[in-house]
Amino acid sequence: MWLKGRRALITGSSRGIGRGIAVKLAQEGVRVAVHYHKNEAAAKDTLERIRKHGADGLVVRADVSRPDDVRQMFAGVKREFGGLDIFVSNARPDLPAFYQAPMDITLDKWDMAFDSQAKAFFVGVREAAPLMGQGGRIIAITYAPSARTGSWQPWIAMGSAKAALESAVRYFAVALARRGITVNALSPGLTDDSVLNTLPKEVQDLSRAWHESGWTPMGRLTSPEDVGNAVALLSSEQAAWITGQVIAVDGGSSLMDTVFPLDIQRG
Repeated sequence: MWLKGRRALITGSSRGIGRGIAVKLAQEGVRVAVHYHKNEAAAKDTLERIRKHGADGLVVRADVSRPDDVRQMFAGVKREFGGLDIFVSNARPDLPAFYQAPMDITLDKWDMAFDSQAKAFFVGVREAAPLMGQGGRIIAITYAPSARTGSWQPWIAMGSAKAALESAVRYFAVALARRGITVNALSPGLTDDSVLNTLPKEVQDLSRAWHESGWTPMGRLTSPEDVGNAVALLSSEQAAWITGQVIAVDGGSSLMDTVFPLDIQRG
């Protein structure tokens, strides 16, 4: 297995999507640095799941919105691993830190979104790349619809930050191509065990029913495991010629046209 013995750092891997990525890479024999900000117990639980798959790793703490924390996190990974092969930028702050409508949002919430996404990715890539050799993989987790649309009003800061993140992916892909390091973004659909679970229960139930009714053609929400599978694919040897892309991992939900009712689209 090409991934066996490789070393990965996944931010925000104590829970949700990040945990799904960590466990999948562990199944492929990757050593994983599990990052957390506030919940050390959850991070240790992820590490235990990694070890159950015969892999190993460590737990690292950082507030990714603070560049000095990010630098110290990478320094710790370098001490323990000696280098890095895979960097997944996934962490995000909790909803109250950035979730506010355009005409009401405070600058500190706006700054938190950008600091935790575009800036954290920018600093993280510049720390990760010197630790990587030929075949390094850098992957950002985005939410592409929020970077293109404006309907989810309280998501303005995060949507704008994700748009900047996706732009940075393209620039770094060109900058690092000569070294054989690929840089891509994955855009999951609405995902179980993610930000969805922090919303009111009625919102969660309506969202699941909406996607299961056919607005996701494959009939369900995205799972953290789905995203983990996609990260493993992009981290593989066979993905060496894919770079600078934003790839949907959404069961086809991004293919749907909301202009017409679903019954009309089905024909």
